[in-house]
Amino acid sequence: MLEVRHLVKDYDTGSNPVHALKDISLTFRDSEFVSILGQSGCGKTTFLNIIGGLDQYTSGDLIINGRSTKNYTDKDWDTYRNHRVGFVFQSYNLIMHQTVLSNVELALTLSGVNKQERRQRATEVLKQVGLEDQLDKKPTQMSGGQMQRVAIARALVNDPAVILADEATGNLDTRTSFEILVLFQKLHAEGRTIIFVTHNPELSQ
Repeated sequence: MLEVRHLVKDYDTGSNPVHALKDISLTFRDSEFVSILGQSGCGKTTFLNIIGGLDQYTSGDLIINGRSTKNYTDKDWDTYRNHRVGFVFQSYNLIMHQTVLSNVELALTLSGVNKQERRQRATEVLKQVGLEDQLDKKPTQMSGGQMQRVAIARALVNDPAVILADEATGNLDTRTSFEILVLFQKLHAEGRTIIFVTHNPELSQ
């Protein structure tokens, strides 16, 4: 379970600080699908980055499985990011000169998993997202929807309990956006918590 209590995030820009988040309190239950809807610039990505441990809050608290993160060490954050959460971004964040399989294996390489297990687990999640016949392709040879599926597979490969999707359909056409949303719904049905950030009201229902 994730919980934020009176969360505040300020950015120091010199003379006038930017108040990105103001006193947010919210609880995400296990195996819940939550859509966060809002216009560009309202703080959605900042909020998601704090939940995912990519950014630090100014005040308040982020509580993970009942434990406050106020005293988290760098090692605690690394463990959380590598094993508890998976990230899916609007821009895919793939390494274009590497194969689909290598892109997904990368997360396991950073976790110290041996080569044979990396190959097996990466192949398994790529099959799960419908790309089992695309392992040796480069992202530059794929459509936007296929690249986002690779990004989702990469997010899944460490078997996280929580998937954080930041405008994951923002670069896709309407039909492909709904196909990706169906895939997230399938992952949710398997028991994962999905936190889905979007500016599109049609995708937040």
